[in-house]
Amino acid sequence: MPDELLPKTPQPAAARPGNLQQRIASALVMVAIALGVVYAGVTPFAFLVLAAGLLLSWEWGHVVRKTDGDLAVLVHAGAVALATVFGAGGHPALAFCSLLAGAAAVVPLTIGQRARLSAAGVLYAGMPAIAMLWLRSDEGYGFLAVIFVFLIVWSTDTMAYVAGRSIGGPKLWPSVSPNKTWSGFIGGVGSSMALCAVFALLIPGASPLRLGLLGLLLAVLSQGGDLAESALKRKFGVKDASDLIPGHGGLMDRLDGLIAVAVAAAIYALAVNPKAPATALLIGV
Repeated sequence: MPDELLPKTPQPAAARPGNLQQRIASALVMVAIALGVVYAGVTPFAFLVLAAGLLLSWEWGHVVRKTDGDLAVLVHAGAVALATVFGAGGHPALAFCSLLAGAAAVVPLTIGQRARLSAAGVLYAGMPAIAMLWLRSDEGYGFLAVIFVFLIVWSTDTMAYVAGRSIGGPKLWPSVSPNKTWSGFIGGVGSSMALCAVFALLIPGASPLRLGLLGLLLAVLSQGGDLAESALKRKFGVKDASDLIPGHGGLMDRLDGLIAVAVAAAIYALAVNPKAPATALLIGV
């Protein structure tokens, strides 16, 4: 049979030039929006966080309960919105209580429909919102602390992709995420560590060694968040959380690492100095 009549093997979506260009364009737009809004201040940033939280609430219901809208989604989104308002107003404790109340309220609405996972989704969407707003509200280093979190997640994701595609090698966890490799994991974590150490040079009083090590640990958590979201989607037979972002899938698909890193960074700051979380994260006092 002539070669031109043979069936062609579909090219993986991530390798298609058009798809890659679409991914890059979408990523650049999202980065520009995120940086601009973070720089603009706590209130504009709160609106961005609120929008993200509401979309994550909808996507969680879409993945876990296969629904685009039910009463549980409304309660989920309402709890996240209330937590965001409290968080932006400087009341993180009330914000956290709002999430707990929302998670409890979701359970009776989803009995027989994965109630525990539905309740967990309230915390999944709301905890990073509280964490990021709490860090950004620190007048001294709030802006830089959020940039630090972004830097870890973006460098880890980008260099994991580059190293994985260019080096390849053994798979990291093929049963959960077939495309991830150990070379990508090492490349992502190593780049985060190096960039965070350099970032420390821009902050008076910051230690390159401490921020480099913190960048390494948080990069590992970023990869863990990515794998956890992949495991969730695989469990329910879903490729993407949604198709909201051209070339990327859903917001959950893009924020999985950020969710883990933001919460971990906030917990670290809480342990070091709850009165100045961003300073605690970057300077350590």
